[in-house]
Amino acid sequence: MITHWTRKSFERVFKQSESDLGMQLVYDVAHNIAKIEEHKIDGRLKPVVVHRKGATRAFPANRDEVPAKYRDLGQPVLVPGSMGTGSWILLGKENSMNITFGSTAHGAGRMMSRTKARRNFKEHEVKKSLSDKGIFLKSLTRDGVVEETPQAYKDVDAVVNVSHELGIATKVAKLVPIGVIKG
Repeated sequence: MITHWTRKSFERVFKQSESDLGMQLVYDVAHNIAKIEEHKIDGRLKPVVVHRKGATRAFPANRDEVPAKYRDLGQPVLVPGSMGTGSWILLGKENSMNITFGSTAHGAGRMMSRTKARRNFKEHEVKKSLSDKGIFLKSLTRDGVVEETPQAYKDVDAVVNVSHELGIATKVAKLVPIGVIKG
C-alpha cells in the first residue's frame, strides 16, 4: 500500500505517470515473517519453520531462494539505523546458514521505549539536532518526532559490524539520511 500511494503522490505532484517518472521497486523484503525453509540440523537438511521478528533473511549467493537478479551476489539486506544516523546495505554470506538460519538483524534496534522517548525529548531539540546535521524533517505529529529520536536507537554501525565480523553478511554501502518523513 505504501508503494502504491507513494507512486500516486508523485504522479499527482509531477503530473506524470509512474512509468514516465521511472519509478520502480528496487528491492522488497519482510522483517516480520514465518517461512518454511530447509536448514541443516545435526548435519542433515530438514524442513523447519523460521520465524523472523525484527530480523531478515541474509542468504548467501547461489541459493535458489535469493531473487535471480541477486543470486550471484547473495541476499540484499537493508539495515535501517535511525532518522539521524546512517543505514546499511549488506549482502548475505555463507556463515548465516551455519549460525543464524540465514538471518540477520533488520535494524539498529531500540534502546529506549517510545513512551520514555516522549518523556525525555522535546520536539524542537530533535528537529534542531537533525537540522544541524543537514537532515530535512517533515512530520505530522510531535510524537512522531520524539519517539523516533536517534538517541532512542542502538548504534547501527555496531550492529552491522557484528554481522560483518561473524560472516553473516558483508557490508556493501552506508546510506546517509538527507530527509525524513514521519507519519
